[in-house]
Amino acid sequence: MAGTRKVTVSTDAHGHTTGWSEAPSAPATTIPPDPTAAAFFDVDNTMMQGASIYWFARGLAARKYFTTGDLARFAWQQARFRLLATEHAGDMSQAKEAALAFVQGWRVDDIERLADEIFDELMAPRIWAGTRRLAQRHLDAGERVWLVSAAPVEIGRVIAARLGLTGAIGTVAEVVDGAYTGRLVGDLMHGPAKAEAVTQLAAVEGLDLARCAAYSDSANDLPMLSAVGRAVAVNPDPALLRQARERGWDVRDFRTGRRAVRIAVPSTAAAGLLAGAVTAGLALHRRRHREA
Repeated sequence: MAGTRKVTVSTDAHGHTTGWSEAPSAPATTIPPDPTAAAFFDVDNTMMQGASIYWFARGLAARKYFTTGDLARFAWQQARFRLLATEHAGDMSQAKEAALAFVQGWRVDDIERLADEIFDELMAPRIWAGTRRLAQRHLDAGERVWLVSAAPVEIGRVIAARLGLTGAIGTVAEVVDGAYTGRLVGDLMHGPAKAEAVTQLAAVEGLDLARCAAYSDSANDLPMLSAVGRAVAVNPDPALLRQARERGWDVRDFRTGRRAVRIAVPSTAAAGLLAGAVTAGLALHRRRHREA
């Protein structure tokens, strides 16, 4: 029998709302649940080879939601957002305006349906088996496991559900009457915001962060990694690898040789281009819908 799904919402000190969604509940196990311990996994290049938004965009391209011309015309918007998010983490107002504008007017159930289809086609084959085993160890120990991603929480929720994890923490888009307005609710789930969301979730769910673990590939996630009792660098970038060695954190690298180089492409340049293409595709879809 399918489990239930719930959404928990918390408000921060600034009045912003941070949301996380729980995937359908997993079947009962013989291991009693541990109510105070959990694990938090970054998605891009940690749980999955490359960026989830890259594979989502690839799936949209295969469905003719955008053309090469649209890709070139709109890609700069996402590239600009990535630059702001990386270099101006303290002033994210412009980045916030651009981050989820691409979903304006789309219905939540359409995005979730497409993400579910695209997971099977493009994402599932690119889940790191080693990272998936790490997550399963926590589940087998009776602990809950959440994905933590800058991607829209709806995409994270689909991935978590398909992997049998507890749920997902992600960027929250404003929804009115079942459709996205194109505005954010709260902050981008990036950098310090991940640590804040994990801390809020721990307070609501009764978790002891000292007994929790976090996994990531990026130095951008140092705040989240530092917020828990056990941090693990998975497929780490050079900056995170240095920090992990200095702090005595575990390092797990599931990449090898040329494969590691090849996987790095969609997480950086290509991810920026094709995530920009998501904007192009959805804008084109809306334009054609209006003209029909």
